[in-house]
Amino acid sequence: MSALAFANPAMLFGLMALPVIWWLLRLTPPRPRAEVFPPLRILATVLKREETPSKSPWWLTLLRMALAAAVVLAIADPVLNPRASSVATGGPLVLFIDNGWATAADWERRVQTADLLIDDAESAELPVSIAFTADASQEPAPGTAAAAREKLAAASPKPLVPDRVRAAKALSEALQGTRPGTLAMISDGIATAGDSEAMTLLNGLSATNTRLIEGTGLSAVAVTDATNNAAAMSVTATRLATTSAQQFGVDALDSQGRSLASGTLAFAPGAATATAQINAPFELRNDLARLSVQGLATAGAAHLLDDGFKRRRIALLAGDSGNDLQPLLLPLYYISRALEPYADIIEPRTADLATSIPELLASNPSAIIMADIGRLPGETYAPLQQWLARGGTLIRFAGPRLAAAPADDPLVPVVLRQGERALGGAMSWSEPQPLADFPNFGPFAGMPRASDITVTRQVLAEPTPDLAERTWASLADGTPLVTTRQVEAGRIVLFHTSAEATWSNLPLSGQFVDMLRRLVQLARAGGAATGAGGDAAAALPPYRLLTADGILTTETGTARPISIAPGQTPVASFDHPPGLYGTEDGYNAVNLLAPRSVIAPFEAAADGRPLVREGLAGGEAVSLRPALFAAAFALLVLDSLVVLFMNGAFSRRPGRRRAAGPAAAAMAFLALGLLTLQPGQSHAQELQPGQGAKPGDEQILERLDTTHLAYVITGESDVDRISEQGLEGLSQFLTYRTTLEPGAPVGVDISKDELSFYPIIYWPISATAPMPSQAAISRIDAYMRGGGTVLFDTRDQFSSLDGGSSANAQRLQAILANIDIPPLEPTPENHVLTRSFYLLKEFPGRYSGSPLWVEARQDARNSGTELSSTGDGVTPLLITGNDFAGAWAIDTQGAPVLPTVPADEMQREYAYRSGVNIMMYMLTGNYKADQVHVPALLERLGQ
Repeated sequence: MSALAFANPAMLFGLMALPVIWWLLRLTPPRPRAEVFPPLRILATVLKREETPSKSPWWLTLLRMALAAAVVLAIADPVLNPRASSVATGGPLVLFIDNGWATAADWERRVQTADLLIDDAESAELPVSIAFTADASQEPAPGTAAAAREKLAAASPKPLVPDRVRAAKALSEALQGTRPGTLAMISDGIATAGDSEAMTLLNGLSATNTRLIEGTGLSAVAVTDATNNAAAMSVTATRLATTSAQQFGVDALDSQGRSLASGTLAFAPGAATATAQINAPFELRNDLARLSVQGLATAGAAHLLDDGFKRRRIALLAGDSGNDLQPLLLPLYYISRALEPYADIIEPRTADLATSIPELLASNPSAIIMADIGRLPGETYAPLQQWLARGGTLIRFAGPRLAAAPADDPLVPVVLRQGERALGGAMSWSEPQPLADFPNFGPFAGMPRASDITVTRQVLAEPTPDLAERTWASLADGTPLVTTRQVEAGRIVLFHTSAEATWSNLPLSGQFVDMLRRLVQLARAGGAATGAGGDAAAALPPYRLLTADGILTTETGTARPISIAPGQTPVASFDHPPGLYGTEDGYNAVNLLAPRSVIAPFEAAADGRPLVREGLAGGEAVSLRPALFAAAFALLVLDSLVVLFMNGAFSRRPGRRRAAGPAAAAMAFLALGLLTLQPGQSHAQELQPGQGAKPGDEQILERLDTTHLAYVITGESDVDRISEQGLEGLSQFLTYRTTLEPGAPVGVDISKDELSFYPIIYWPISATAPMPSQAAISRIDAYMRGGGTVLFDTRDQFSSLDGGSSANAQRLQAILANIDIPPLEPTPENHVLTRSFYLLKEFPGRYSGSPLWVEARQDARNSGTELSSTGDGVTPLLITGNDFAGAWAIDTQGAPVLPTVPADEMQREYAYRSGVNIMMYMLTGNYKADQVHVPALLERLGQ
């Protein structure tokens, strides 16, 4: 049956005013007519018999009466609202009502629908049983209609996914075999995990008729995930798939509710998911607190963000810059590739750690990752420790430099043994070790163990009583792989293996990415700050909870504290509704749906029984108000046109338009002149003569164009003169014997001159020369990190690197004490230096007998291979005591300046050849180590 109802029936009394309106319209005289005053015109019209009516025409009065009636009826709001009424009388009415998150938008209509059904049951004198699927406690025992209305009035939508199984079980127990007459399911239309079991329980009630009442589902849109990528934020949402396309705006809000950025969710026809991109700067995205879908006020349309969402700023430092032509061997390659999707990477502008570390700390990074850095400049320890105390996270990776570092380093979490442990080599009894299961504490708890990861080299920790508590990951033999130590509010984490694939294949695995990501999530999102860090797995109390309308409130109700394990994403439940858990100092967000969730339509299987589907009350209501207002407006326009026509408005000629005067043109020219005279940025700045070049540019170009040998100016004239003459002699020898034609030797002041122009710098050590400053030593350290090589020469013949009695050797040890140097070894027989140009077995200078120390090879130490190293990089430093410059030095006539000890011109020849090999090694790297050349070299050595 169709019924016509009025939302505001009292307004119909306005129709009683229509007779009064008719009487006023009929008696209202017409508008006075205007006549031209000229006398002749008046005389010409005196004799006219045309009469003006004293009343409005009847058809105009009828038109205006219809206009007034349409306005009165529109205000009364007539509604055409058909509704199927009756309920079955064979048993109680059972209302199975969804009151989850998707019902918040049309909850009033759902209550209206249930109330109408209760009215029908009351009219038939039937008991009513009512159950809500999102309520933790259920009391669905059949009762009176009045009691059911009270329950309905007290109910409200909840910010939860309905639990239909719990509500169906409660109904089955409450009815106890009583057969319902009508089972009315007022559903939100969204499927849940237990629908199959719930429908089995409801079908077991054997209701006489079953009715499924659903809404349109247009508001069933939920945000499921938000990813803070490097360039923008990606927001994923899901909806009930329809054949039509939909678009929703997404606002990114800060903690004060201000919109900082927005994006668009565009659902394609038939698609259940869509992704929006929100473009905003990194700093702005880190201020976001929540996401909200425009036009929708539900818990699903709101997505809360916490510190885990914010991108961390991570600073990367390496002990060796590596070779850019071989990126897979770079110490930071795998780290940067693993963290780039989840963090903002910053790298130092210079290799000088004394300069780069303070610059990185000034940017307040959340974490600093150091790859194989053993010894830091002394002045950087205090700022790093202060940064750690304020909440910074330092993550370190082992390597040759760290293995050779002193054991009293305060920036390692455990006490380390000197040197590294090799596994699986020719000189080792042990095999490469796999990973052990991760302990049930720490950020790696719950991660599966990868069986294909093996470690061949590691640094060992000294056994201590608390070593097991500080170990987050270990090898199968029980030795630690990842250790940690809390430093006030900060933390130090150490990987006991390298960051590249030379010590293990861990960096090549996906587990390396997961481990780094979990460690970065432990770091503070905004960088170091005052305050103590909390336990990531502690129970967090409810702080702010989300209502069904998507509003945060301080009302926590019966919500319980939640324990969130590192690396896990919590999902809302009855005990833990969506909201923020923690305190004002730090909290975790619990959202309605799990990431990558997709909502689907609810499938109600009636088990062969008839199922009547219908909409909510008012769902098919047709309001006549818009049509009546449109008709009233059309009548108003028609009335206006009639009046204008009757007054002769359409018979008059329009007046001529006045032409624009010269004032408008003058104003236009004035505006154009002001724009022309306004100082703009398009005027090119004229350069004065000589302004484009700076002092020293010509010298820089000459250094870049020609290879120069450089030596360190010690401040002692005799030592500096021998260095210059020695490098001049070597330069001439290189010109005569090779294709290299070096320029004149250059003396450099390591405290201020640019060092990157020179492939190698010769440093004669003199104990009587002034000790270089710490800043100068840091510049040398940075030069070696950037790929340069320093040749230290103590010039004392038999000095040992391990500790000599000569003053020059002690001075060298004092200089190297502040430089992060790798492990060293005497030049092996199969090293590239022995065959880069000449075939050599030793490297004499003015003296002979002192070994030439080079960086120790890591891969060839136990492998038995004759290759010198795996990369094209060269050793960052060479150390000798044979006085190379003394053997190379020549005067202006080309004669040797100093004799060799013992006097032997062949020894001088070999000294020159040593210098040639060193220069070829510096310029070509390990090119000669290619296996293609090995057979030819072995054949020549055999001859």
